[in-house]
Formats: sequence, structure tokens, C-alpha cells
Amino acid sequence: MIKSISINSNSIKQSYVFDTDQKHKWSIDITKIKLSELNSFDIEIVFEQSISEFRNHDYTWVKCNEDRISNQFCPKVIKLQNGQLVQANIHAGIWEINKKNKNVLLWRFNPEFAESITTYLGSDNRKKAESSKKRFHFPENPTLLFPENYALEFSRSKYPFTAVACFTDHCDFDTVENLSIQRKFFKETQIKITKGFFLNHFSKRSDNASFENDKEELLKWKNDGHELCYHSLSQSIKSEIERFNDFEQFVPPLTDLKVWIDHGYQPYNFSLLKKNNLTNEKFEKILEGKNINILWNYIDSGTSAEGVVNQLNNQQFTLAGFKKGNKDLGLVKKTQLMIKNIIFHYYNDENMILKYQSTAGNFKKIVFQKKIKFFLPLLKNAFDLGIAIFSIVLSWNRVKNKPYKLAKYSPLVFKHIIHEKEFYVFQTLEMLDFQESLSRFNLDSLVNEKGVFIAHTYFSVPMHYHKGKLFSTSDKIDENVFENFKLLGAKVQNKEIWNPTLSELVEYWKGFETMVLNIDKNGNLFTEINSDLHSKKIN
Repeated sequence: MIKSISINSNSIKQSYVFDTDQKHKWSIDITKIKLSELNSFDIEIVFEQSISEFRNHDYTWVKCNEDRISNQFCPKVIKLQNGQLVQANIHAGIWEINKKNKNVLLWRFNPEFAESITTYLGSDNRKKAESSKKRFHFPENPTLLFPENYALEFSRSKYPFTAVACFTDHCDFDTVENLSIQRKFFKETQIKITKGFFLNHFSKRSDNASFENDKEELLKWKNDGHELCYHSLSQSIKSEIERFNDFEQFVPPLTDLKVWIDHGYQPYNFSLLKKNNLTNEKFEKILEGKNINILWNYIDSGTSAEGVVNQLNNQQFTLAGFKKGNKDLGLVKKTQLMIKNIIFHYYNDENMILKYQSTAGNFKKIVFQKKIKFFLPLLKNAFDLGIAIFSIVLSWNRVKNKPYKLAKYSPLVFKHIIHEKEFYVFQTLEMLDFQESLSRFNLDSLVNEKGVFIAHTYFSVPMHYHKGKLFSTSDKIDENVFENFKLLGAKVQNKEIWNPTLSELVEYWKGFETMVLNIDKNGNLFTEINSDLHSKKIN
């Protein structure tokens, strides 16, 4: 049934000798490699026959006529050409099948871009995506199980095999007035969110909400069932001494604040750790002392639009998907957004992003400030960007369905070691236009795919150019957005969608780390180490 097994790490391929007499269970002893020295490795399994079907992220069988990927929250089940089911005993890692090599299964652990963190470097805060730091420890050795009659799959949702909608809101534009309106809106639509807040009042805007000034209002959010989380500590940046004193000495205002979302370029941010004066050890100790164990990686898989809402479906995070989702916009707006999407998500190259930002800035200086000296820098950067964009146009049919590199493996929640301790890290879907993002079409699609999003939102954003924002005026909720959230709330109440806070989601998904399957001599699967995950039989 299996032709060969090899373990690939650090560009070295090591063949693995396995017991050919085993019928229902093929265990891979990874103690033979030095896991403590690795941050990434693959197990390559070559079958004697082709893989005919793959259990998809939406809990359906699909053919292997496309590249297939299953992350740690998706089924790890395949069907061989002869109908034999093959299942992993644990959910760790990623299963990947290339449509050109249908008899090869890659069991991958932390491949490039699968579980990334953002690092800002240099005086100009150049952004770099780096692989998270790992400590590989599994409840059992990775094992392939060959059941006789059925496989088992496990639900990502507390409502068995339904969709998941989680909101993490950035408080950049919150005031005590709009906070109250937001809270009443979410109470009426019966939606829970993880709401960021500034602990200290130090802001370029005097009316910015903060826990220091608006504790009473923020505690009402907690009483309504929302989760509060840190959005760094203040809106604006203090002097060097003050800002690090704030970070080291602040006292958590509540005992259950687990989530930290970086704001801007605050120097004590997780994403700026490599360039500030805190050691990894000290930074970790501070977080641990404040009971913080969930961090944002400062990465969006993409921007939601019509047909772009499920982070598990990497085919939504393509240029073709983005084009389809914005088809109703005017030509100029559509072109602007496509260019930005190519630069920020398809290429996701920092040099190109800086050139894009420089071009936009120089254009404004020339047009609005009449500063002609910026014409040549604008021309040079625009030319470089034009070449990159034109190459996409020329190769459109080849690249249009290629998932963005930071969305390919559908990252959601994963672990990262800062010094010695593991922290949970989450990746988001940027959600700005709630008319399109939460339309009936998108919500029905999310339900049908049993999909997941962890939204990165700015519910109180006031800028007029933000289409589909929550507020139509400073004190009024947009009617169309209200109807969308009302529909979402109804689906939550009907248990078609689970709407957890971020901490609730992470807590439930811990079950995927501990769950272990085994198989008896007759080929019947059973749960050896149980978890609270809902399961069902499939064949």
C-alpha cells in the first residue's frame, strides 16, 4: 500500500524504514530525527496507487484534480484509488497533495508562510514575514490509519459542523459616544466581538476612548458578553522612557484579559520586538505576568469582498477571487483596488509596498502641494511598479488562481515561542465593507462551506471613503449594514454559525492539539485520547 516514507528537513531527505507487515496502522517514529534542532520538516509518503479523493475543508469529498491542502483544523482523510480510507491519528501539521503527483502525500510541519509572524525592522519599519518559532511535541507519533469501514472528522464549531464568525475590533476611532452606540447595536443584533481598547489616554485625538477615561462604558461591554482586549496601551507614542515604563509597569484592569493586538508602531509591540530594547526573555516575562497569551501576527490573509469571506478556502484569496468580488465597482475604483491588492497581497514584497506608498505620497505632494521636485521619484517608482503589474497582466491566466502566499495554508491560530514559552498567534481577514462582506450571499456561502473568519475590523471608522462602514453618520448605524448583522445574528441564534470571542475560539480549538485516534485489529477507529470536539463518521 505504501511504497516509501521519508523525512525531509534542512534540505536533507532521510528514508524511513517501516514495517511492511502492518495492515491497519503505519506509525512514523519521529524520535529518529532531532526535533529540537528543527523549525520545519516534512514527512513524504509515497503510495503504490493514486489518491483519488481528498476530504476538503468544507467536510466534503473532492477529487485531486487541483492542489489540495488541509491544515490542523481540517479533516486529514484521503481515499486511495482502490477505495481504501487513510486517516491521520493526530491533527497536527498540514496535509498537502500536488495534482501532478497524486500518489504522494506531504505531511508538513511549519512550511514557509504557513504560520508567519510580522517583524518590523530598521528606522523605516520595514515589514518582514518570518516563520513562527516552534517546539514540536506531539501526543503520539504521526501515524497513518487504514480503517475498514469509516473515518472520523471533527468539528471546528461548538455547533457541530457549522460556520464560525469571530470579530476582533481595533479601537483607533472609538469615542465614548460611538462605543455606546456600537454596544447597543451588537446587543440588538445578538453578536459578540473581541473589542480592543486603549488602556491609557494619550492620543492625538482628545475624544479617543480609553479605559483610563471610559472604564464604565467598557465594563458594560464585558457585562454584555463581549471580550475586552489590549490594543497596545495608547493611541499615540510617548517618549522612549515613558512608553517602556508603561509596558513594564501597567497593571491589568481586569483578570481575564488574554489578547493583545498591536497598534501602529508602538515600540513595545510584539511585531517590533526585534528592534526595541527588550530581550525576548523580558518581553515574554512581562506578557506572562499580565496573563496575556494570545497575540495578533499583524497579517491579513486578504480583504473581504463579495465571495471572499472564508479564510479556510484559499481559492477566495486569489486575484481572480478579488476581481470577481469587486466586479460591481466603477472602472477607476476597481483598477485602484486591484493594483493595491496585487502589491499588498499577491506580491507581498516590502520593497514594492514601500514604492507604492512613496508613489501615492509623492502624487499628493505634486497635485495638492505643487511640489514639482517629487516628480522624478514618483516617475521612477511608478515605472518599477508598472513593470510588476504589467507582468501580472501578461500572465493573468497562469497566476489569477494562485493563492496569496500568506493565505495558501489558511493560517488561523498557531503557536509561537518568544523565549521559552508558547503563545497562541492568530491571523485575520481584513473586513472593512460590511455591506459586501456580510451580505446574504457571503453569509450563505460561509454557512454552506462551514467556513471560518477571524475578522480585523474598525467598527467606528469615520472616513467617508470607507464604503460599507458601520456608521453612516457620526451617530447613526448604516441601514444596510444593520440588516446584514441582523441576518448574521439570526444565523447565530439558529446555530448555523458559531460566534465566539477570540479567547473562546482558541480555547475550543485546543482540543485539536490533544485529540488522538487509534485503530483496533479489525480496522475500527476509536478515540484514544478524547477531547471535547464533536465528531462524525464518514466513508
